Amino acid sequence: MPSFGQTKLLRFEPPALGRQKWLERTSFLVDSAQLSAGHSLTAGGRALIKEFAGYKTMLPQTGCTAFDADFAEIQHLAGQTVESETALTLALQALYAKIIGVNLSAYDVEELRAEAPLVLKSMYQLRLDLRERLKDWEARGLVSAEAEKALRSVFRAIRYATDMLGELATGYDQMETGEKVLPAFTGTDINTLVHPYLEKPEGRIPFRSGDVIIVRGLRHNSAAIARIGDVDSQFSHAAIIHIDEKGRDRVLESLIEEGATISNLDYTLEHGLGRAVLFRHRDSDIAARAADKMYEKIRSSRRRGGSHIFYDFTMELNGYDELFCSKVIREAYDKASGGLVMLPTYPTEFRTSPRDFLDWIGVTADVSFAPGDMELETQFDAIAEWRDYRKTSRMRLMDMVMVKLFEWMEHQGYVFRPGLGIRLISFFGKLSGYLPNFLKDFLSFAIPKVPSNMEGKTIGAIAMLHSTAEPLYQELRKIENASINQHNRPLHPFQIYEYLDEFERKANGKIGYLKKA
Repeated sequence: MPSFGQTKLLRFEPPALGRQKWLERTSFLVDSAQLSAGHSLTAGGRALIKEFAGYKTMLPQTGCTAFDADFAEIQHLAGQTVESETALTLALQALYAKIIGVNLSAYDVEELRAEAPLVLKSMYQLRLDLRERLKDWEARGLVSAEAEKALRSVFRAIRYATDMLGELATGYDQMETGEKVLPAFTGTDINTLVHPYLEKPEGRIPFRSGDVIIVRGLRHNSAAIARIGDVDSQFSHAAIIHIDEKGRDRVLESLIEEGATISNLDYTLEHGLGRAVLFRHRDSDIAARAADKMYEKIRSSRRRGGSHIFYDFTMELNGYDELFCSKVIREAYDKASGGLVMLPTYPTEFRTSPRDFLDWIGVTADVSFAPGDMELETQFDAIAEWRDYRKTSRMRLMDMVMVKLFEWMEHQGYVFRPGLGIRLISFFGKLSGYLPNFLKDFLSFAIPKVPSNMEGKTIGAIAMLHSTAEPLYQELRKIENASINQHNRPLHPFQIYEYLDEFERKANGKIGYLKKA
């Protein structure tokens, strides 16, 4: 397998968009202590309060002049008044270009490190502001398909920027094998960011019945799920929380190996997650009914004599006999609202996704409900967002690998070519799906559980995907570590893509199990 060659760090020049000197004399500075308790940024920090398009926003004043100017321009772009679909699309595309063009090489990273809590909360508030503005854009009929895609890209870019700054703030610490897990929605202020109307609790964020969580796992198949649609996402699983009359909280979800199931909430939040976002429907009665109805359906299905609800590999939206993860949420809110809350508002499309890979994993849908679609659901508030900065770099590198693998499949004719080993894995994996559940549970420490409705080719695809992506990830890990050691900053996504493109050029049409047709 070809390597990336020497780990020479490429020089990255961000796109020159030009700086706008727009800060008028009417701007004013306030200490964070002057803000309301819910909007407090950081002890002793300073924020510039600026009004754009009728709403006030916060501009961090870090002392790093270049960064402060860039963030002010980002806020200016985010706050532009738009009057047409085209204007909104262009404004969001310009905002995305500005955010993705930002690079830590342009700043004094030590100044940024010192003010990281202030900046991270300001970036989180920027996402909340954009979600609020989405309601207005929807009401005025401005959200075209192109604007929707651009907004998804903006959210993704802000989240990556947040990750990289958080990594800087925590000294680029990476989680080692056996190290203590940080449960989701716990940790320091920069690990868990909360909506201004919810005060940060001492321990875990308080949940309500009907809350929806979207999460990201740490495996290559999680990266594939997050990137499988026409527009990339950063989430691989979704679930709904149920709290009974005794206060017992559970997770209602559909897992590949189990189908629809009821899980322990603490266990779910402590295993294999790198990021999570909590959404809360604005009608608490509908939310509670949604959780109750889905809880009863799944509980009945898992009783002796119940009809098991298998995982739906097709990703089709119609019918509720089989359920994939987000479809659990769709059915719950559909049934609880009498069809008034029909998710998603903006479905994920598979029209330009790599058809070869979709066929391998059994997806037949052209449109579906992906976990990341929740970001655009304005009937829900984004209550809190959590990530473990020891894991965000790993997820980002895996994301970039998956973007390129799918791009090579879509545009350069690469397809999976299984060898004998993969065929054997597919065959015996499929056979294991017919074992009794008690035996599957007994052997799960050594053999992943396989449901009886999972095709052998899907098992093979997961194995090929991991074997193809893992060496690329490991090479990128070495290069990113070198960048951190030499320059105190991680690789910019553009640098990562350039390394991967260089790798493909040297690969002679074969990358792991991918071969040019």
